[in-house]
Amino acid sequence: MVPDSSGQAASGYGARSGWSREHAGRIERTTDNTAPIFYPPATEQAPDVHVWDTWLLRDRDGTIAEVDGYRVAFSLTAPADLLPGKRHDVATIRYFYSTNGQTWHNGGPVFEEPLGQRTWAGSALYDDGEIYVFYTAAGEQGADELTYTQRIVGASGGRAVTTDGFRIEGPWTHHELIRPDGERYEREDQSRGMIYTFRDPWFFEDPATGETYLLFEANTPVPEGSDTCGGDAAQQAFNGSVGLAHSPTGDPLDWEPQDPLLDSVCVNQELERPHVVHRDGRYYLFVSSHMHTFAPGLAGYDALYGFVADSLRGEYVPLNDSGLVATNPANAPFQAYSWMAFPHREEVLVQSFFNYYDFDADSLDLVSELSEDEQMRRFGGTLGPTLRLSVEGTRTKILGTLDHWEIPLPDEDLPPTDRELFRRTGDSGRESYHGSGT
Repeated sequence: MVPDSSGQAASGYGARSGWSREHAGRIERTTDNTAPIFYPPATEQAPDVHVWDTWLLRDRDGTIAEVDGYRVAFSLTAPADLLPGKRHDVATIRYFYSTNGQTWHNGGPVFEEPLGQRTWAGSALYDDGEIYVFYTAAGEQGADELTYTQRIVGASGGRAVTTDGFRIEGPWTHHELIRPDGERYEREDQSRGMIYTFRDPWFFEDPATGETYLLFEANTPVPEGSDTCGGDAAQQAFNGSVGLAHSPTGDPLDWEPQDPLLDSVCVNQELERPHVVHRDGRYYLFVSSHMHTFAPGLAGYDALYGFVADSLRGEYVPLNDSGLVATNPANAPFQAYSWMAFPHREEVLVQSFFNYYDFDADSLDLVSELSEDEQMRRFGGTLGPTLRLSVEGTRTKILGTLDHWEIPLPDEDLPPTDRELFRRTGDSGRESYHGSGT
């Protein structure tokens, strides 16, 4: 157990640790966990594409990789003239590269022929000069209509070429790594929930043991008619989990499924993009989740949620008693999503994508009631300002923000957190984010 924990771990249904209804019932916005209002960036870095779920190329030990002075980000993308709600149907992984962590260049699609009808989120590893990209193959190739089967895939054979600029080249080989077994992890035909999940692979090498793991988002099977959730069938359909696979050889393409790290049976349907930050000997497990994926009787937000343990396998205690780490303000509840945390000096930084802004509604479904022009105008479709977090034991606090797309270099000092949060843009007169603040 975390030594200075003021919270309590809960047992999971199919996992050692669980996110309980008692934990989730404590979710509320505070000044420590609520981000400020975001505004569009002064300069758009990728104007030709919508950009959302993003991850960084990392070394085996989890540090952000530098390849001859370049840092690399991978993002789900779609053409910028596409209605935002349709972007998931054509999602393509592109890569972006930067020498300063502020200005990013679009390198184009990573693959020509990935598995699946479209590609969803994952992670990327730089290992001994080779690039591995782990992703979700969504849908069955060759199907006439969109399908939603999800497989976890690893692509090997990528190389970075840094003569005359930067580019990633193949040839790539795509390997199906894991399919759900129907016992630890729910198959699509077993799903009773609003959304089926088996996706978002994230590579992690445990610094304490040297063992190699893959985390992913999944659902835990709950038999119909069981007494789980007090026999409440409606609650039983909310069964999100953080899946785990182990590589017995350390080979990034060799995986054996394990029991999940954590589940949220009776609490939440989606624990998206799970990832771990190892800090001060502790394991901080982060997931993103939505307002609408909480089980009946619970109220949560589109937010970053987190848990902490003294070992990778737990027991995990929810951060801040409820699990809530960072959420959007009440008058802009969908301004950011798909958070990804990484350590920087004494802080933890969190990047996300700029989702729907200037949109204060009770449900994201209401976007569809806007005109197409308004849907396009209100969708950010780019990376949001990077949040700065203080993380101490089981407590976190938002300290301020950096700019859109800003990923500081390892030796880069961050500005003081008591400096002014806002500045005027001059030409437009509106306020936008710059620097940091409290």
